[in-house]
Amino acid sequence: MSSTDTNRPDFEALGSDARGFADPGQALIGHPPTIALTPVADGRAGAYEGNQPDTWRLVAKIYDLIAKNVKLPDGTPVRLVVAPEIVYGPRSGARAQSYYTTQGICANIFISRCWAYSDELMSACMGIGSSEWQQAAYGLNQTDRPGAVWLKAFCAAMDEKKRPIFQIYNPDLEDERKPLPSLVRDRLLRFARCAAAVGQMRGKNYLSIGAVSMGILGSDLRRNTLHHTFGMGSVSYDMAGILGRLNTGFFDHQEVARGMKFMKTFDIDWGKGKRPLSRNDLLRRCVEVTCIVRDLMVGNPRLADPKVGKAQGFRADVELAQGNNAIAAGTQGQRQWTDYNPNFDLTESILTSSFDWNGFRPAMMLATENDSKNAIGMLVAHLLSGLPQLFSDIRTNWTPKSIKASTGADIRKIAPEGFIDKRNSGAGALDFGIDIFKIVRNGRSKSIHQVADEIRSSKALQKKLIDEATSGTKYMAAILEYFPGDGLSSHYRTPGGVPMTAYRYSQVDTRIACSVVEGETISLPKKVADHVSEVTNPTWPESYWIPYGMSSFDYMSRMNPNHDANSFGLIGSDMITLNAMLRIPIDFHNVDKQDLFRPTMWDRFGGDDYRVCELLGPMYI
Repeated sequence: MSSTDTNRPDFEALGSDARGFADPGQALIGHPPTIALTPVADGRAGAYEGNQPDTWRLVAKIYDLIAKNVKLPDGTPVRLVVAPEIVYGPRSGARAQSYYTTQGICANIFISRCWAYSDELMSACMGIGSSEWQQAAYGLNQTDRPGAVWLKAFCAAMDEKKRPIFQIYNPDLEDERKPLPSLVRDRLLRFARCAAAVGQMRGKNYLSIGAVSMGILGSDLRRNTLHHTFGMGSVSYDMAGILGRLNTGFFDHQEVARGMKFMKTFDIDWGKGKRPLSRNDLLRRCVEVTCIVRDLMVGNPRLADPKVGKAQGFRADVELAQGNNAIAAGTQGQRQWTDYNPNFDLTESILTSSFDWNGFRPAMMLATENDSKNAIGMLVAHLLSGLPQLFSDIRTNWTPKSIKASTGADIRKIAPEGFIDKRNSGAGALDFGIDIFKIVRNGRSKSIHQVADEIRSSKALQKKLIDEATSGTKYMAAILEYFPGDGLSSHYRTPGGVPMTAYRYSQVDTRIACSVVEGETISLPKKVADHVSEVTNPTWPESYWIPYGMSSFDYMSRMNPNHDANSFGLIGSDMITLNAMLRIPIDFHNVDKQDLFRPTMWDRFGGDDYRVCELLGPMYI
């Protein structure tokens, strides 16, 4: 060992250090998703110099576009890095790769306005990048500088090497003096949004609280699927651990007090007759469990603080305070827990909303009945939209005929091909009790990403959202026949006319597939809505939804299994692009063909998702 080795750690000091709660301000640990922009050009003397200024100007346009428009759910702009020089040969390619390996890259966009020497000079397939990176290439459509010629040659080389790449090319000739064309903008942003979502999932965990709920196979945790397909780990936590934390008071009692005060601002129907717990004890238990589930997901530095523990009557524990770095989770609930304890409805409804007693914050993805496949779908759509997601049962298919027979009302103008009654106990995110597009000025004319960004950027809009969602929600005591331990469930009725995308991951043996269907909510006449509510369960939140371009029965027949999840906005195109990145086939969708954006390799297989995904295999090994 050289005496000049300045990198050798001080192991003696490390061995005597007391551990603590590191990075208390960072809920989830992991490198922020980072996208590289790699300009390429012809390296010949004169050609390089002639292209250099305009190439960098093109990169600057793309940098500014993505930095302004692609945000993580907490509002942070996606992180961008740029190659240290234009890549024009093996050495400059290696230099870019050397830099990128220090930056935590999850995706890369090659950018060219001219011919470049593609595969053999750029080190693109074995040098710049990794098999886990998402790759895109944009070639300028301009005759005197044929970026498109390079683009075609480069994408063909990538296809041959089984390296999926997204090709971005404008159908019309481009004028570099003008802004980027709309198609180029849309595809650059879609690629960046989806790649950032893939990067954000990687290395995080799914927290399985409990096991399988009532024989629902969706809650049978498939660890290898999470690992190989989504790059995620998994942690199983027995529900006895929640009881242990309740019994020992291992939670922040001050936060529970804030939660109690906040929850008492809601209209609450406490139910009739003798109940297992007093009103105050029931509410307190639900708030305590909410804090505990959140602590299990992302940790809580106050639980590691001996001073806090002494003041509040619990024993501080650094290990247990850490949480599980869980970006998504599920609670089993029924029946082993709910036969004896209040259900998780309040916990799920509060955590999955965009706010709680501490104010506005990114929603947390928490699935009812530990349906991990639905939880992952909620996670994907949340990362793409930046907004809460609605977990629901595919409860009932109502046709105009059945409504007419039940209520005498004619709803053919509202739902000519029927509607789906979507509800699931009281776990629905409270944001879905309002029309989120009406919170933002001219919201209907804006994308869901713009709506989310405006709300995240405005304290006034956040207050408006919270005020409307809380005033529009009633909490109702559980039906003891199904939940002997009681509980409190959110109840609201989603307004009509809200664009909403439904989705679901399903599995056949080891193969996973995704269904994506765009549609919108409807407002039923009060008499009809009240009837539908009463014949199902009035303690649950209600969302009445119609799919575009198909009947509600078609949707009910094809969507699998009993649960789906739903996102504000029409994000079907984004969902399809992201699933292509993860090599997950789409089993059915209703997205317009012109809005599909997948790697060029899909064209080599005639657009057959299943064949190309089988050839490529899973993203993570």
